[in-house]
Amino acid sequence: MAINGEQRKRVMQRSMRLGHCVCDPAKPCPCELFVAQDICLCAGERLEAPAGPVALTQLVEKAGCASKIDQAFLKAALKDLPNFDDPHVLVGMPAGDDAGVYELGNGTALVQTVDVFTPSVDDPYQFGQVAAANSLSDVYAMGGRPITALSIVGFPVRKVPDNVLHKILRGGIDKMKEAGVPVIGGHSIDDDQIKAGFAVTGLIQTEQVATNANAQTGDVLILTKPLGTGIVSFARQIGRAQNESVEAAVRSMTTLNKAAAEQMTAIKVHACTDVTGFGLMGHLSEMALRSGVDIELYWDDLPWLPGVLQYVADGILPGAIERNKESCGNRVIASEGISEPMLDMCFDAQTSGGLLMAADPSVSDRLLAALHKSGVTDACFIGKVGRKGAGRIYIETSGKRRLPMPTEQPKSAQVTKEASCCSEPAQEASCCSPAAQGPEPDGELQAETLYQQFLAAVGKPGSLDAFTKQAINIALAVATRCEPCLKAHMQKARQNGFTPAEIDEAAWMGVGFGGSPALMMYSRTKNSK
Repeated sequence: MAINGEQRKRVMQRSMRLGHCVCDPAKPCPCELFVAQDICLCAGERLEAPAGPVALTQLVEKAGCASKIDQAFLKAALKDLPNFDDPHVLVGMPAGDDAGVYELGNGTALVQTVDVFTPSVDDPYQFGQVAAANSLSDVYAMGGRPITALSIVGFPVRKVPDNVLHKILRGGIDKMKEAGVPVIGGHSIDDDQIKAGFAVTGLIQTEQVATNANAQTGDVLILTKPLGTGIVSFARQIGRAQNESVEAAVRSMTTLNKAAAEQMTAIKVHACTDVTGFGLMGHLSEMALRSGVDIELYWDDLPWLPGVLQYVADGILPGAIERNKESCGNRVIASEGISEPMLDMCFDAQTSGGLLMAADPSVSDRLLAALHKSGVTDACFIGKVGRKGAGRIYIETSGKRRLPMPTEQPKSAQVTKEASCCSEPAQEASCCSPAAQGPEPDGELQAETLYQQFLAAVGKPGSLDAFTKQAINIALAVATRCEPCLKAHMQKARQNGFTPAEIDEAAWMGVGFGGSPALMMYSRTKNSK
């Protein structure tokens, strides 16, 4: 772009006199960008925006609703805040519900909510759709009808292609149009991490307000969408997700809860909430706590997105699970048949999840049938409300469903000598190889077979998981300067999702023991074609 020399001079002189950049006081003037690229952003000059496709989940630390502040921290921050007592506020901040409800009179009330988060999918248009569906969900969970929306975006200007923001907004507007909700304005900020969401206003009849605080003893629990969006998003971020899982997660996250809300309103339920960033356990325990009941949950009946059980078996569990466990884990009691991974996945942070309803048993079958007929085909029973209590959740299993076995590498006994992790390639006969010594007696062949079986047993996951053992293999190959071993283990590591940085870190552990010769061998092997 053309440079306005006078404007640049005026702005930079002001910054230099102050000793701080007027755009970013933490930086000096001239800044690093000016020195490197001769561009002064303070003077209105702009970087050329990058071009080409971009994967949004690779630009953020925490994907989707996992980027939200955890429940325990949020409750502590909100504690003792002043509250203006207005009789028109039917559901407000102290209630901790999905949305606020303000009475207008004549039996009508406003429902208001706002929701913003980072991308949970890579495609900008799809992210806009997810952001809209998620924001609308809070109004639907209260039994309301959304009528208007305001967009909210954070975007790293000139750091990703300009058209990405356009696609995000278009996706959100199109999804709002599907819901019959006009977007009448919005707000945007320049932010290093992409964020999008909407503030949504709706209407509701006061006698139809569904809160999360009225679950009754004996009620049946119905969930309308499958779980596992956080796990799938994390698997996608680290390159371990299957296309089937990603596509199913996108379909779920972009599906409106409109049809489910309409059936919930027609066949009145006692309580409802939507399942989002606090996970199933967070939202269900809040319903139990505010209703003064205990809840029985059936792990075998929980619906999961395709592939999620295998991801959990392979240890692919995002950090948001730990934050959610810290917030409400003390109120969740798992039966003896529930393993730690089985329990952990119940705390997975959901993005644009389904509605969780507590319905009287006399209407629950009719409600489920109506949901299925209206297209909410994933809706299912997941548990029931027990007796009055302190808000505990008891998770039961009959043992009819279990996690699959972890994904394993092929057994060494089934691999040829060339592929063995600690053998020389066939074309490079070593001093100890059969090619150098002539035919071997049957006893020596048997010994080699037994040794290969031993290697297979040692390499299997046990107290140490497969990822840790693979890193150890790399370190040992470097320390012992076994180049064929290192090549084989580096290849396996890449196939198993290791990043180049993780391979380097494992190798440097070996260099620490092997010294300069090990470093030279690793550098040569790493850079070889």
